[in-house]
Amino acid sequence: MKIIRVEPIPLRLPFASPFKISQGEAREMLDVLVVRVHTDEGLIGVGETQAWRRQGSAETLVNLIRTVEDYFEPILLGRSPFDIAGTLHALNETTYNTLYAQAAVGDALYDIVGRALGVPVHALLGGECRDRVRVGALLTMKRTEEELLESAQGFYARGFRHFGLKIGVAPAIDLKNVIALRQHFGDNIVLRVDANAALSYDALSLLKKLEPYDIDAAEQLVAIWDLAGLAALSRATAIPIMADESVSTEHSLLDVIRQRAATVVQTKIAKNGGIYRVLRLWHLAAAAGMRIYPGNHPSTSVATAAVAQICAAWPMPLMEGVFAVGVSGALAADVVTNPIVPENGEIAVPTGPGLGVELDMDRIASLRIDR
Repeated sequence: MKIIRVEPIPLRLPFASPFKISQGEAREMLDVLVVRVHTDEGLIGVGETQAWRRQGSAETLVNLIRTVEDYFEPILLGRSPFDIAGTLHALNETTYNTLYAQAAVGDALYDIVGRALGVPVHALLGGECRDRVRVGALLTMKRTEEELLESAQGFYARGFRHFGLKIGVAPAIDLKNVIALRQHFGDNIVLRVDANAALSYDALSLLKKLEPYDIDAAEQLVAIWDLAGLAALSRATAIPIMADESVSTEHSLLDVIRQRAATVVQTKIAKNGGIYRVLRLWHLAAAAGMRIYPGNHPSTSVATAAVAQICAAWPMPLMEGVFAVGVSGALAADVVTNPIVPENGEIAVPTGPGLGVELDMDRIASLRIDR
């Protein structure tokens, strides 16, 4: 079996409501690149990445498409889709650190191999260790405390018990929101906070005020380059520190580990280069005694399924990550005929061959922006 075509499909999906984090304006739309890899035997694999722009990533659909078409496709043509490790190594040698583009291509190769063998991707990664994965709900920034509590209560009614709260604009408001959530839900929820690298070492004052409210983890408080600052915060607070934007490759995770900058790591399919590279990061983090938080940028069921497949094959504990944020209500549209939908705060791992999801080509046609 040989690869004969690589087809990037740029999409623009609406958010169900404005999606606001600490940096930038609230987002109304999400730019997604779906990649279809075609073979000479008629099998087609699919992968997803996002043009997600914030500290640590400056991707656009234009540059993702150019990378896939101009640099990746010439390497992929004629190769076996089973040669996943060798292919990804070649792609990275050609255009180093193009992890967002590599993610969609690499995951499409896994999808092809699973389809060719008639097994889900987790069978290729070591077998099924779990068939359901508990996920967390992401609480984006709202205009008022009442709106925040309404959003959280909606998730709680759907069975979610783990919440990630966006912080990082105004410490007084951040503290007020944490207090409101803890008073409203008591000990019935696990609460984490995420500053998306918007704070400085002054964040220690906020962390000290948050300590009485049982925060399970504080994510990426300072800039991605300030590992010394992250490490200093980790030593100074009782709240476990999570690294996200600071971790792209194995080298960056090694730096976090060496400096004891965090005890939790979040991975994302697009940010970290897809299934193959995410799994390598998990093994490295586990060896260092770090907790693993499966994440994603807002994404469709395609990238959600990719993380679910890794979770299914992982034999050790996992935190309840927000990798299903897109399909949990953040996005107003999906692109598959069998969408992943959380039930009681969990998602069922797809059991079909490959990633276990099928593109809805009519929906794709309505959302693509190149025609």
